[in-house]
Amino acid sequence: MDDRVEQLKTTFEMLPDWEERYRYIIDLGRKLEPLEDEERNEATRVRGCMSQVWLVADDTDDERLHFRGDSDAHIVRGLIGVLLMIYSDKTPREIAETDINQIFADLNLEQHITMNRRNGLYSMVETIQRSAAERLSS
Repeated sequence: MDDRVEQLKTTFEMLPDWEERYRYIIDLGRKLEPLEDEERNEATRVRGCMSQVWLVADDTDDERLHFRGDSDAHIVRGLIGVLLMIYSDKTPREIAETDINQIFADLNLEQHITMNRRNGLYSMVETIQRSAAERLSS
């Protein structure tokens, strides 16, 4: 397990209840790198989300993927922040090998978000995994 995922789990465990965890998640969303207006387009829009969501995958010099994202909803921006802690700045192979279901179970995240948000969360995961798979196959 990498350091950022461990940090996320430790932070969740330290927070006394889900109200505090939601605040932390929303705070993660406030810290997202901004997207340029032209990056909010159909090519970067994540389908399957109730909110507007955009994810951009930037290739780095060391063949890692650096993700940036944005949403028009605060809690969704925070969920993007959670996903970026898990996936950003990893190689496509590391992304493909990440057991996201186990991480979500460890965080107890799915039980505390609505079905629509859960569907959107998995749509974002699929978008990230697809970006990694495209790089692995090229």
